Amino acid sequence: MNIDFTTLYDKMPDFQNHEEAREWFKNEFQDKFLLRTHDKIEGKMVYYYHIVKDPEVYKEYMESFGRTGEHEITNIQTFESYSTVEISENGDVSFTL
Repeated sequence: MNIDFTTLYDKMPDFQNHEEAREWFKNEFQDKFLLRTHDKIEGKMVYYYHIVKDPEVYKEYMESFGRTGEHEITNIQTFESYSTVEISENGDVSFTL
């Protein structure tokens, strides 16, 4: 799946909070939009999601964390299998390609 982030950004509405942004992305990407973790930064909650672009490679990568031992990444395909979306509690959004 190729994602044109410029087009995505242009069609994104202004979000008032995390819930609005999450729902919009869920509608856009359905089961390919996954919550990975969250953190508190400068007193605000930030949620980190993955948009899965290559499910097979992504699944293998995620399953590797369940195995003991070292995690060896042998090619760039692993990092090209998803993009990260950060959504703050006040609805600010940023992308990591």
